[in-house]
Amino acid sequence: MQLNITFRQMDPIDSLKEYVREKVERANKYLDRAGEAHVVLSLERHLHHADITLQSGNFLLRGRERSEDMYASIDLAMDKIERQLRRYKERLKHHHGRERVHHRAELLQSVKVRYDVVAVQNPEDSGAAEPQGPRVIRTNEFIAKPMTVDEAVMQMDLMNNDFLVFTNGVSHEVNVVYRRKDGHYGLIEAAAPVEQRKVG
Repeated sequence: MQLNITFRQMDPIDSLKEYVREKVERANKYLDRAGEAHVVLSLERHLHHADITLQSGNFLLRGRERSEDMYASIDLAMDKIERQLRRYKERLKHHHGRERVHHRAELLQSVKVRYDVVAVQNPEDSGAAEPQGPRVIRTNEFIAKPMTVDEAVMQMDLMNNDFLVFTNGVSHEVNVVYRRKDGHYGLIEAAAPVEQRKVG
């Protein structure tokens, strides 16, 4: 498995690199073949953050944790990934067989999505000053890949996210799946206006 480790706000430590390698390699027993793993270890406000992303075919698995000890953070993040690998082991293997066939078609149908994290000023904190508009703190861009609703729910779970934007493989429209507080999943379907669809 190809492994990339990035250290932020801390010095690279060989013992940590080796520990990450041993932990990530354990995921191979759930996969048909080696993939890629990207690990970011950072120190923020005295907390040790471990962000581990592992690629399995067309799917991404992600575990993010923080604690007062980096080794513990790595353990907790990999525990999340291993739980998802055990849960979806058979389905991940099934998708490996057909990923190459659909890869080119999926690229043509993919939509680039920008995701902004925005800070909004509390009206009570504005005082006499002119209120400020929303301020973008962080921006991420990603590809909304074509997939079925079932695959989108699986991908959302694998990344331990609360929502996922994707291109519906049947309607070819941009959809969002999200995790509801009652434990169920929600689906938001966006469709272009009829006039616009006729032009396209």
